[in-house]
Amino acid sequence: MTRADAIARARDDFQSGAFLAELDRRVAYQTESQNPNRSVELRAYLEQEMVPAFAALDFESRMIESPSGKAPFLFAEHHESEAAPTVLIYGHGDVVDGMEGEWRDGRDPWRTTVSGTRLYGRGTADNKGQHSINMAALRAVREARGGKLGFNAKFILEMGEEIGSPDLGKVCDLNRDALKADLFVASDGPRLSADRPTLFLGCRGGIRIHLDVNVRDGGHHSGNWGGVLANPATILVNAISTLVDGHGRLQLDALKPPRLTNQIRSYLADVQVVPTEDEPALAENWGEEGLSAAERLYAWNTLEVLAMSSGNIEKPANAIPGHANAVLQLRFVVGTKVDGLIEAVRAHLVERGFPMVEVRAAQSFAASRTDFDSPWIAWAANSVKETTGKVPAVLPNFGGSLPNDVFSEILGLPTIWVPHSYPGCSQHAPNEHILLPLTEEALTVMAGLFWDLGELPSPLTSPLTRPPAGLSR
Repeated sequence: MTRADAIARARDDFQSGAFLAELDRRVAYQTESQNPNRSVELRAYLEQEMVPAFAALDFESRMIESPSGKAPFLFAEHHESEAAPTVLIYGHGDVVDGMEGEWRDGRDPWRTTVSGTRLYGRGTADNKGQHSINMAALRAVREARGGKLGFNAKFILEMGEEIGSPDLGKVCDLNRDALKADLFVASDGPRLSADRPTLFLGCRGGIRIHLDVNVRDGGHHSGNWGGVLANPATILVNAISTLVDGHGRLQLDALKPPRLTNQIRSYLADVQVVPTEDEPALAENWGEEGLSAAERLYAWNTLEVLAMSSGNIEKPANAIPGHANAVLQLRFVVGTKVDGLIEAVRAHLVERGFPMVEVRAAQSFAASRTDFDSPWIAWAANSVKETTGKVPAVLPNFGGSLPNDVFSEILGLPTIWVPHSYPGCSQHAPNEHILLPLTEEALTVMAGLFWDLGELPSPLTSPLTRPPAGLSR
């Protein structure tokens, strides 16, 4: 059997309908981790669905309980040879709220529905569809090699990603010997675009910044007091404008990342951010000056106002409000100095005349990425190109956030993410879906990647130093 045989088996799995039936069964588990009443479903997904699926791939599985008791984990392992490379794969089986009744055409979020080239269902894109693709690709390679993968594989599935992966770091730290590997591969988030295979090497970090202005209790009539009472909403919007201007440009150096290197610019030189018809158009004259759209999205920091509140917007009274609140979020890349950031924001606002603005942080997550010099990057990109005939986009990091730092920092692994969704997939919203042509291609991409992993010699040397054609940096 050959690489082409493994890819053909993966494609047949899709075209026969077997893969889609498997995914439909997994979507039916209502694994909403943000819903405290779904603990039975979270465990059932692992024990009833995943354990048998891994057994069929000749993996041994064991449950790992969450230290906080919030959501369980499953660890599965297939070992063939001490001389073979070992890959650690990650996925999450939990989803956000199903949002029943809000889906187009009355669709049930807990069943998959085909409409044109789209397959709808909660978790199809995030993340049941994506880890199911990777498992199906392992199956195709195993069948093509007569019951062998050609490498060692470990898989960790969590059920708490949508609540911030509160225990993933601790679980991986406690099980670091069991999770030892040569390479980390996972699939989550979107490709750059539906038609361009993508690799990303890590994730931006994030920190929420709460700004509160509490001037007085209750509101006071604007006719009787206007002009002599401070308005907390007016104070707040002007304070925010000293942090980020009306074009989304950062005004405080402490919020900015280091200058872009030539290496990062070279990775993003051929990356175009082009929304499809049903995606929002890019704003003109928005974001950091002198950067391309790709550089602003994948290599720069952004400060977004997520929510603001003052008074009652539904029933505004003719009164000056007593307080105003805003939640901002800084998305930041590797190299940003976040230690002391809140203190820097607070000092800046005091200096600008806003000592009454209270500043506090919440819900932070780290930025991380694989070293650009890792030979695994070229190896993976070459594999994808060989399968698809397309030069993949290689992004320094995902624009959003994933628990990449657990694998890159705690476990010390080179991390390669191969996403199987696209930006318009409506994850975390009604009408979540994957694209059928993209799904078929993704199955072949992963079958090719896993086949190539089994072809590496021991020790891992020469094949990891060959730059792929069209991807020299």
